[in-house]
Amino acid sequence: MGTPRKRKSHSRIRMRRSHHALRRQHLASCPRCGQERRPHRICDHCGFYRDRTVVDVEAEAE
Repeated sequence: MGTPRKRKSHSRIRMRRSHHALRRQHLASCPRCGQERRPHRICDHCGFYRDRTVVDVEAEAE
């Protein structure tokens, strides 16, 4: 198997790793309670998604 002929410099390694950064998560506001939530997910605060209540948050808290 081939081995590297020369050592990679710090700048070359860092240029390669420049694409490894994590992207920010996009947030949308819940139409029912106004809290921020991730798009296409159930709201953690009220259990609301797509014009209906999917999860009863009060029952799960008990």
